Amino acid sequence: MIKTINTPLCDEVIRGLKIGDIVYLNGKLATGRDEVFSRVARGTQCPCNLSGGVIFHAGPIVRESGEYPGRHELVSIGPTTSIRMEKWAGDFIEKTGVKLMIGKGGMGGKTAEACRKYGALHCVYPGGCAALGAAQVTGIENVFWRELGMGECIWVMEVSAFGPLIVSIDTQGNNLFAENAAHYTSRREACMAPVVSYLC
Repeated sequence: MIKTINTPLCDEVIRGLKIGDIVYLNGKLATGRDEVFSRVARGTQCPCNLSGGVIFHAGPIVRESGEYPGRHELVSIGPTTSIRMEKWAGDFIEKTGVKLMIGKGGMGGKTAEACRKYGALHCVYPGGCAALGAAQVTGIENVFWRELGMGECIWVMEVSAFGPLIVSIDTQGNNLFAENAAHYTSRREACMAPVVSYLC
């Protein structure tokens, strides 16, 4: 199923999304990865309000606008591998109230449990589509924790039809990557049997 969702995200909308659904996002998102997640998990207050919001595991390339000094232009933005945030994700969701995390690849059991407990989602953005991602960003609203560097600080952006996003963990804690791994592992012996028989 394909859906369009808007920020801030409400619980009713989030609960209606299931693993495998395809989503497009309108509104605001913030970027943040290892340094942001670890800071917040250790107790530093997030400098922007993420309650009902979206965090994108990404390290964008941004330049200052030549035409408007002090303003920023996005060059490219692609997803970072989400499993890097696994050890902090539960605390991050609890402390910020974020409803949607976006990244590359799946996340593990700790994140799935946190999504179930706090009513959050993880979605996958296609890797290798940084130019497309930049085209779906309509503007940069703010930046926080600049001392972390361009790729690690928090950029707050406006997006339009941002996606496609594939729901990989839903509010029930169902995990698309884990379920697929279990399914294909269960079929491995049956699939390999003809090969083994032929080799023998």
